[in-house]
Order: sequence, then structure tokens, then C-alpha cells
Amino acid sequence: MMAYKFALDEVNTKIDILKQEFEFIHDYSPIEHVSSRLKTPESILKKVQKKGYGLSLPSIKENVRDIAGIRINCSFISDIYEIKNMLEKQKDIKVIECKDYIKNPKPNGYRSLHLIIEIPIFMSDREEQIYVEIQIRTIAMDFWASLEHKIYYKYNKEIPKSMKDELKEAAESAALLDIKMEKIHKEMNTLKAELGNEESFGELLIDNMKLNLPSMFLNLNTDKLNMK
Repeated sequence: MMAYKFALDEVNTKIDILKQEFEFIHDYSPIEHVSSRLKTPESILKKVQKKGYGLSLPSIKENVRDIAGIRINCSFISDIYEIKNMLEKQKDIKVIECKDYIKNPKPNGYRSLHLIIEIPIFMSDREEQIYVEIQIRTIAMDFWASLEHKIYYKYNKEIPKSMKDELKEAAESAALLDIKMEKIHKEMNTLKAELGNEESFGELLIDNMKLNLPSMFLNLNTDKLNMK
């Protein structure tokens, strides 16, 4: 369990670095919220029994690949695939499996992108390859999934068909909301780019380094900026 905790720490650090880098470069973050969890030994054993896996440690480590789990919430669908691409480019991350429940939703309406990755953990006497499950979804997808889980838990996974139909309809409504917000997001980016192109820029030389800055900035009194 300690090795899985270290794996979570490694991946969380990577995600935080990617988030800060993206914010610095693009003045925008595709990541709204990140949470992580470790399955309890009891939960692991229940899954082993349910799936009929062997009780040896090697069997559990190979077959139960969601012992360490991370969930990333985004604002837009395009953010989900952007994060996926950034994670895939990490040299020490190996994507073992990808399940796209956004392009292919589950029958109940569930949508999310699931990745099983493998990441090395360096111990004092050995290196271990650890599986981590990463779920990436929009805020709307997460809201629906959380409520759906609570409803099923309350009714002990036996709910009326009419309620199942309503839940699926709600999932469709959440998906339409995601599509509409994505459209608005793209339109705003286009407007922002057009406004940026209209602004005039000029060159400023500081210590033999050329900087392209807005003309408005260059028109300021440079004496007040203490530039040499």
C-alpha cells in the first residue's frame, strides 16, 4: 500500500506541474480540481473475490489496477483530451489502457475518460512499476456521476426503471450542456485571438534581448521603469 501511495504522490506532482506550466504559458488552466484515493485492503479483497482473481500478491497487483486512483475535473471536453495528451508525453508514464466513455457512453449515460497508467516508483532497494487509474471528466459529468452513485447506493442498486430513464435523460442534458459550453469557449478564444491581432506591438531591447511588447507599454516613460 505504501508503494501505491508513492505512485499517487508522483502522479499528483506531475499533474500539478503540468497545470502550473499550462497556466503560465496560456494564462488558462484546463484543470479545475484534482482528487485522489487509495482502495482499502477490504475493498481490494472484495473486488478480488467478485472477479475471481487469485489471492497471491502478484495476481492482485496485476489484475486490480485501480488500487490507486486519481480524478481530474475539467471545464470543457477539449480540456480532457489536452490533459490526456500531456500525460502521454511524460517519458516515465506508460499508458496501459484507455477507455473513452465520452465518445462511447455507458448504457446508463455515464461519461468519462479512464486511463490505466504504469509509473516507476524508486524505493531504497528496488524499482517497482505501479498501476494508477486516472479518470478525467468535466464538472457536469462529475456532478451527474456523483448523484447517480448516491442514488444507487441509497436504493441498494435496485431502482425503478422510470428513475433509470430519468437518470439517463439527465446524463444527456449534461452532455448537451458540455457541448454548448465548449462552443461558447471556442467562440471566446476566437474573439480573444482577433483582439490580440489588432493590438500593435513593438521591440524593446534590454541587455541585448529583444522583447515584443504592446505599443501602449512602449509609450510609457522608460525612466520610471529603471531600464538600462
